[in-house]
Amino acid sequence: MHVYWLEQTESDVPTNDEFFSETELLRLKSFVIPKRRSDWRLGRWTAKCAVAWYLQLPFRPEVLARIEIRPAASGAPEVFLEERPLKLPISISHRAGRSLCTVANGDVALGCDLELVEPHSAAFVADYFTEHEQQFIAAAPAPSRMRLVALFWSAKESVLKALHEGLRIDTRSLAVEDEADSGDINGWSRLRIHNGSGLVFHGWWQQSGGFVRTIAAAWPLDCPVQLKSAPHYWSACA
Repeated sequence: MHVYWLEQTESDVPTNDEFFSETELLRLKSFVIPKRRSDWRLGRWTAKCAVAWYLQLPFRPEVLARIEIRPAASGAPEVFLEERPLKLPISISHRAGRSLCTVANGDVALGCDLELVEPHSAAFVADYFTEHEQQFIAAAPAPSRMRLVALFWSAKESVLKALHEGLRIDTRSLAVEDEADSGDINGWSRLRIHNGSGLVFHGWWQQSGGFVRTIAAAWPLDCPVQLKSAPHYWSACA
């Protein structure tokens, strides 16, 4: 199964709001906190661009305005085109002025997450990670520990998004495999996460620019394909 990804920063977002629908403009006006407003604009811009490029639609404001990313009852994003729902799995994440959106080409539970590699307390690790994950992090060389914490946390977040559950599920019920299968393909390495019911999620992870990115789905995914900054052009994994 193919999965595509696009990452954008706040500087990529137009200063005007011409790419929003009337409904989205009303939603935008409801945000009182500037950061929430900025994050929402960035996430919606990134998702609209990814969907337009995937569908090979003209990259114009009036076309992007006809693409709506609406929250389902679970809070998961759903794609609408000219008021019609599309069976197009997407996932959105944003962190520190950067947004990641993934789009898949099949009916699959899909999640992505973007995390900053930064210090976390021992209490954070104890509260959210399994005993085995804690031991694995503790045994790793000191320079690798922040990356491992970001990776494990991001992988769990991706699965929770794919399940449409968010943090309603105990993150310790999700076990991220050791990096046993870490074959690198264009900067991406494979990832597997198990839940308490025996379900296995498959995915990929990547680190660059101080961030860790993860993508997870209920089915095995081909190496993620990055959407480029011009319509209809992208680079595929070899």
